[in-house]
Amino acid sequence: MSREDQRRAVREMREGLIAQLEELYGQAFEQLASQNLGDGGIARLTQLLLRSREAAITPLQEEIEAPLITRAPDQPPA
Repeated sequence: MSREDQRRAVREMREGLIAQLEELYGQAFEQLASQNLGDGGIARLTQLLLRSREAAITPLQEEIEAPLITRAPDQPPA
């Protein structure tokens, strides 16, 4: 597998993980909304879920969005 194929595979894996996490968190929010926990309980759990979602997904997204830098622009190829 070429280096570019490896990068593409890793990117696709990250994107797949993000999609799975989004689905999981969506289900959790739907389940939470259907429970009779009272406003305070729902608010606390919602906040925890949002923080958890952000902590799980943000690093994956940042890595996908990070530009690939292999050498400085004015540096000749090795």
